Amino acid sequence: MPQLWGNEKFNNRFSSLKGHILSEALDAVGARILDLIQNDAALSVAEIADRVGLSASPCWRRIKKLEEDGIIQRRVTILDREKLGLTFEVYCTVKLSLPTKQNLDTFEQAVLRWAEVVQCATVTGAADYELRVVTRDMHAFDDFLRDKVLSLGLVSNIESKIVVRSVKNTTAVPLGLVSPYVGARG
Repeated sequence: MPQLWGNEKFNNRFSSLKGHILSEALDAVGARILDLIQNDAALSVAEIADRVGLSASPCWRRIKKLEEDGIIQRRVTILDREKLGLTFEVYCTVKLSLPTKQNLDTFEQAVLRWAEVVQCATVTGAADYELRVVTRDMHAFDDFLRDKVLSLGLVSNIESKIVVRSVKNTTAVPLGLVSPYVGARG
């Protein structure tokens, strides 16, 4: 069996992933670069290179390759929504009246236009979608429901759960699940 990540136990467990998820083997340096970038996108190439034991030029080429392969999709700045007055967060389970392809497509295109929806997923079970909505307050959320979601005429049921306190909120993917070179953060 070809060595994917240098750890036989890991190779046996994840050998079926080769060619399906990663275009190349994720070695220790690549895993550490990804871990650094996903936790602080403001790091310079020189800082990343220093931390992973490369010079700047090979490090830059590695980062570019990760971008070209689509592993690094984009780099963003995370804002403190509460300091901006966006303190109301709600999870909404949405059921469409008739989940046809056309209605699903129409709903999804609308969701892409709604700034209040920060996450949307198609889900299994009794509902069709799970939305994470961020607004200023209860009144802004009510306006969002009435003026945007319900005005589509596609929704038969919405169940809303107001977030009282956020316990964990991260954009970091668990790299430790695909690489033995990056530990879990706790």
